[in-house]
Amino acid sequence: MSEVISRLQRIRLLRYGLASVAALAVDMGLFLALLAFAVPAALGSAAAYSAGILTHWLISSRAVFNDTVAARGPERTRQKALFVGSALVGLALTTAIVGLGEIAGIDPRLSKLAAIVVSFAATWLLRSRVVFRSNA
Repeated sequence: MSEVISRLQRIRLLRYGLASVAALAVDMGLFLALLAFAVPAALGSAAAYSAGILTHWLISSRAVFNDTVAARGPERTRQKALFVGSALVGLALTTAIVGLGEIAGIDPRLSKLAAIVVSFAATWLLRSRVVFRSNA
């Protein structure tokens, strides 16, 4: 039985990874498009990151954690707030890792890659164990 549960978790992790790739694509695509339209970088980054969070919520709540998403109402609102909180944890980790890498003289692309891995792991843990935890 534990083998079956383990296999299902791995599949869920794969779906979560794909949701993360889709959200990152929306984030980066919108960011680059906004830059092309001369939107200030900070404003464009914030708007694009927000679109990425929305994309991740939509995919996560419908295709990754669909069996533990709350019904409409206060509990669903709580889940959404926790989801945004987990995204902010990911953003803080990313900012800190890239910033520390810059201080240390590390190529920012390498720092960003490390930050993506750490942020992915942190948000996966928060979302799978807190935001969408099963009450069963």
